[in-house]
Amino acid sequence: MTVKPQPIRGYLYIATATFLWGIGANLGRAAFTGKLARFGSFDAINPLILSQARTTFSFLILFPVLLLVRGKTRLRMPVADILRAFALGVLGLAASNYFYYLALQRTTVAIAIIVQYTAPVWVLLYMVARGLQKASLQRVLAVALAVAGITIAVGVGSGKLHLDGIGVGAALLAAFSFAFYSIGGHNLLRRYDHWIVLFYCMLGAALFWILLNPPWKVVAAHYSAAQWLFMLIFSTVSMLMPFSFYFAGLSHLDPTRAIIVSCLEPVFSIIIAVLVLGESLSPIQVVGIVLVLTAIIVVQMPSRTSDGAKVAL
Repeated sequence: MTVKPQPIRGYLYIATATFLWGIGANLGRAAFTGKLARFGSFDAINPLILSQARTTFSFLILFPVLLLVRGKTRLRMPVADILRAFALGVLGLAASNYFYYLALQRTTVAIAIIVQYTAPVWVLLYMVARGLQKASLQRVLAVALAVAGITIAVGVGSGKLHLDGIGVGAALLAAFSFAFYSIGGHNLLRRYDHWIVLFYCMLGAALFWILLNPPWKVVAAHYSAAQWLFMLIFSTVSMLMPFSFYFAGLSHLDPTRAIIVSCLEPVFSIIIAVLVLGESLSPIQVVGIVLVLTAIIVVQMPSRTSDGAKVAL
C-alpha cells in the first residue's frame, strides 16, 4: 500500500497527538503529586510498570477493535516487515516510554523534556548522513528554533535543574528511541496502513514487557482499583490515541517535519497545566512557545528540493 502524502492532514494529525500527549503528561503529574488522591490510593507507580501498562492496555484495546473491523486477512504483513515493526515497538515505543519516565524519576521535568526533545537534531543528522535530505538552512533553523524554544519554555533559567547522570542518560536514550521510531515508522507507513503498523509495533512492545516483567509480578504489586483505572485511562489518552494520530501523521510527512511538529507536546503540557492545574506561565515561557511555533512554520514552508521522500533504515 502506498500512501499519498497530504501535508496539511499530517500536521493536523501530529498536532492532535501532541495535544493528547500534553494531557497525558498532566494526568501523570496530577496523579504523582497527590492531586488525584481523593479518588483513591495513588502511591507512586514504578516507571517500568507504568510503561508496561501503557503499551499492554493499548494493545488489548486495539487488537479486538481491529480484528472486528478489519478481520485477520487485513492485518497480515510479510514476516520481515513484522520483525521491523516489532523492533520499532521494542526499541522505539517501549524504550522511549521507559527511559522518559526513568528520567522523570531521577531528574527534573525540565531536563527530561529538554534532552528528549533533542530528537529533531538526531533525526536531521541521520537523514543528512544517509543522503536522504540536505542540511538546508531552513531545516537547520527549524531544528534550532524548536530545541531553543523547548529549552526556554520548560524554564531552563529557573535554577531548579538537577543534573543526575542516570536521569540525563535516560532522557538521551529516550530521544534516540523517539528518533528511531519516527524514522523507521515513516519507512513502513509508506507501504502499509498506519493501523497495521501500530498494531505490530504495540504487539512487539507488549510481548517484550511480558518477557521482561511477567504478569504475575505486576499482580503481586497489589495495585488498588483506583490505580488500575488510572493506568487504563492514562494508557488510552497518552499511548493508544496519540500514537494512532502520530503514525497517521508520519504517513503524510517526512520524519524531520513530523518530529519538529511533535515539539508542540511541551507547549500543550504547559498550557494545559496553566488552564487546568492552575500553574503559572511566565513571559519567558511565552517566548519559548513562540519559538516552537516559529520552528513549525519554518519547517513546513515550501523548499526548492523535494528530498527525504524515501527513508530506509
